[in-house]
Amino acid sequence: MTLTRRDITELLERHGLSPSRALGQNFVADPNTVRRIVRLAGVGPGDRVVEIGPGVGSLTTELAESGAVVTAVELDRHLVPVLEEVVGPLGVRVVQGDALEVDWAELLAGHERWALVANLPYNVGTTIVLQLLDDVPAIDRMLVMVQREVGERLAAAPGTSAYGIPSVKVALWATAEVVARVPATVFIPQPKVESVLVRLTRLPEPAVDVDHDALMGLVRKAFGQRRKMLRRSLGGVVSPEAFAAAGVAPDDRPEQLGVAQWGALTAAVLAEAGPGPA
Repeated sequence: MTLTRRDITELLERHGLSPSRALGQNFVADPNTVRRIVRLAGVGPGDRVVEIGPGVGSLTTELAESGAVVTAVELDRHLVPVLEEVVGPLGVRVVQGDALEVDWAELLAGHERWALVANLPYNVGTTIVLQLLDDVPAIDRMLVMVQREVGERLAAAPGTSAYGIPSVKVALWATAEVVARVPATVFIPQPKVESVLVRLTRLPEPAVDVDHDALMGLVRKAFGQRRKMLRRSLGGVVSPEAFAAAGVAPDDRPEQLGVAQWGALTAAVLAEAGPGPA
């Protein structure tokens, strides 16, 4: 049974709790929205799903009732008894912990493929997505709800105003698209921003075969002065010869380069530097 707004309010009152602003808690309180999330996630019987920030379990309940096997990771220890009450009977595994610090290899052991479906806390949504893409290959698809501006940056294409460092990092590992908007009115409490659902699908291999730390180092340096042409923002790091070898115009600005071009530029810089010390 999907939780209604009244159910959530009563649960919080009975446990003497209220949403934590410090933890970025905004609980989904609309049955139609959680059903939509599960439908867009495409999960069902036999799927292994991890949810981060389940709150009081409104989305968790719908995930479990889809037939998926669900692990819910909740930072707020005060919410764990609520979750155990609401989703424990549905067979959901509830884990108290910080998604940025949990041992994901241990948590997801035993199964090679997982989906992440989550209403992520606004204050750490980007960090969680990028860290999981970097470090947790077992999660091969995601459907995440984040603040609209965050979602647009995650899924942005080159040449758009939203395109930036997170966009390049996502494109290195996955395809991403904004699949739906979610109004503020479906949350308790109601945030002052609009949310979106972003679908990410991990690529079979990284988009480019270069040192990823070196690539992201160039990206961060360039976007640190995103209004400048690359020959200015990357001056002293990328030579004219490296620009030419990569087929990248020095007069371009960072938002004009796709991940393949960033990979080519990185490869040219590394080739020019030669092998490191033995």
